[in-house]
Amino acid sequence: MSNSIIVEAHDQWVELTLNRPDRLNSFNEEMHHALRTALESAQTDGTRAVLLTGAGRGFCAGQDLGDRDPSKMDGPPDLGQTVRSFYAPLVRLIRSSKFPIVCAVNGVAAGAGANLALACDIVLAAESAKFIQSFSKVGLIPDTGGSWNLPHLVGEARAKGLALTGEPLPAAKAADWGLIWKAIPDADLMEEARALTAQLANGPTLGLGLTKQAIQAAATDSLTDHLELEADMMKTCGESADYAEGVSAFLGKRAPKFQGR
Repeated sequence: MSNSIIVEAHDQWVELTLNRPDRLNSFNEEMHHALRTALESAQTDGTRAVLLTGAGRGFCAGQDLGDRDPSKMDGPPDLGQTVRSFYAPLVRLIRSSKFPIVCAVNGVAAGAGANLALACDIVLAAESAKFIQSFSKVGLIPDTGGSWNLPHLVGEARAKGLALTGEPLPAAKAADWGLIWKAIPDADLMEEARALTAQLANGPTLGLGLTKQAIQAAATDSLTDHLELEADMMKTCGESADYAEGVSAFLGKRAPKFQGR
């Protein structure tokens, strides 16, 4: 595994740390491959939740522009291919994951770094953190799902304001707007994020994964189609060992021991 990603295995969950602190954890190809490999491995190795964070004083500053400097190339870079090959697959992998993915934004989250965080299921941020749609500063559009996620999360007016101006959004305001789950004092961020990830990993992760998929599907489903999706998913949950255990534990007045199946 590349040292651009630190992988720490815990009891049924994994902590992934973006580890290029000297570059504010900005993406180069090595870090792209390492993060995708770690997320793909988590899909098949029994992991039941993931925590994503960054090393040092920033979460992720987006693309390392030194990796895509037109002055050092024979011609202009194909940024469309960069999105198709690297950023879009990461977003799809996070969104389609069968378990919850928590993001702890420990500092600046800019460009693709901001939108990588917003692709995760629950986003916690240090109070000092800022979310910056920095694309407009270099003549680009929000990628990594940003132009899709932003209007769904905060509405068109705020999405356009953030994207067109590139104005930093402090964590507390991001929470007030509904862009993220909550802002937390810096000193408490990782303790709370780890506790939340462990809580999810020990929960009924089959149902949690389906809950995530149902909420995401609501963005494009009709109500009629979505009611049918809910019925299908409830059938799956009702046949699960976790549902049987949850009911048994409730009736027996004891703590449930879920298995994620």
